[in-house]
Amino acid sequence: MRNIYDSLYAPGHRDNVLVERLAADGSIAETFTYGDLAGWSGQIRRLLADLGATPGTTIGVVAGNGPEWVAADLALLLGGLVEVPVPLAFSGEQAASLLKEVRLCLADEAGARKLVEWGLEGSVTVIPIAADSGAGTRVVDADELQLPPDERIIKVIHTSGTTGAPKGVKIRAQALEALLISLNSVSPAGVYARYLSLVPFSLLIEQVTAVYLPIINGGRMILLPESTALLGTAGSRADDVVTWMRAGRPTAAVLPPAAVSALDKAVRGEQADAGTVLGDGARPFLMAGGAPVDVEAQLRLDAAGLRVHEGYGLSENSSVVSWNTPDHWRPGTVGRPLPHCRVRLSDGGELLVKSTSLFAGYTVEDPTSRPVDEDGWLHTGDRAEIDGDGYIRILGRLKNVIITSHGRNVSPEWVEGSLRSCPSVVDSVVFGEGMEHLTAVLVTSEGADPDATRRQAHEHAERHLAETDRPERFIVVPDSGDLRRTYFTVTGRPRRQLLFDDLVTATPA
Repeated sequence: MRNIYDSLYAPGHRDNVLVERLAADGSIAETFTYGDLAGWSGQIRRLLADLGATPGTTIGVVAGNGPEWVAADLALLLGGLVEVPVPLAFSGEQAASLLKEVRLCLADEAGARKLVEWGLEGSVTVIPIAADSGAGTRVVDADELQLPPDERIIKVIHTSGTTGAPKGVKIRAQALEALLISLNSVSPAGVYARYLSLVPFSLLIEQVTAVYLPIINGGRMILLPESTALLGTAGSRADDVVTWMRAGRPTAAVLPPAAVSALDKAVRGEQADAGTVLGDGARPFLMAGGAPVDVEAQLRLDAAGLRVHEGYGLSENSSVVSWNTPDHWRPGTVGRPLPHCRVRLSDGGELLVKSTSLFAGYTVEDPTSRPVDEDGWLHTGDRAEIDGDGYIRILGRLKNVIITSHGRNVSPEWVEGSLRSCPSVVDSVVFGEGMEHLTAVLVTSEGADPDATRRQAHEHAERHLAETDRPERFIVVPDSGDLRRTYFTVTGRPRRQLLFDDLVTATPA
């Protein structure tokens, strides 16, 4: 983690802003400098040491996207401790599963409330990480830090399992550093000057792009107001991405596919270019991943001056595997492998990855575990194609292939990505295993008319989807916090079987 340490403690960065928090009206609510965060994280390290935490001790972090999370993360990362970030959106069962080996837990005010709500305040020692604006007054000596050896585990990142309990992915210091160096080497100069964070820091990709790459490049992270729901969490609206991008004036952001669709709809609705939608001169560097992004939406946005660089990754590779860069951009693919990664296809079409950033195993094994074979290849569980120029196209999960009663194979993820382009659709999940025709569950924005949504979806399918990929039945449900908590994982992936049992089979055809 030497590159993060060197930039955080660089004398020339001391008075530069590292964290900028927006207010509800879009103005700047508060700022924290590199010196503030360096000193604050040092205070946390000393407090943990006083409590008996030595390098290698596992520490929980339960906090929202604020300077408190950043200070806690840097304290653990540079102190040689093992961090377990817990999403605030977790259920009590999920949080307990991830924290079962943890005895000390850093928490902001929201995190402390969550630990009580989860019934875990008695099983862990809660250490408040309240802000201290004077934290940067003292320079921390290098010998105070315990930068972790290359192979030491530095993080345990959650990933979905077959039950409500998540697995933990063990991330090595050397693996994270290799990923950061590789991803930074293909990033254009200056793009991390103002990074807008829209999704929870508990996601590893957001830690990489929102926290570490801005620090390494001497940039700053722009955070949403404390009361604003982050994208993918209960109460969030993908349409709000336009508002916050106008307010934050970012140079870069990673967007979930729903936010890309929202930007596309905004551009189409105003029949405008990027400057009109996001403000004069706004041309942020946009990255996307997590699920397929509609190709037509990418092309429309590119024509409007907003190019979306789609990529692919997984926690088992410390996040990014491949990425469309400005110099090598091919819509409909997830780009070419990063310099430190190699990829190939198995005989069955599964994408295999070999790299220096692979994980060190799981805390718990289950049928969703992704194995690394004896030759060092990670079996991703994703079907893919690799063209002659090395660009990767993800076709969907091996286990998610739909085989209709007519024997047609359908990859639901691509149909779902296309349907998200419909004006009132914020999410979609497609079913059809053993059925004559496909059925799509459409999650709609607030106030959307169900009949109008169905008409839009039918018309979109007629224009943009092959006959074999067109749902004939659409079940429309309004978005809500309860729906998200019940039918989607904390990373936004649909719980397909539960949706099928509760909505598809229970709704009359």
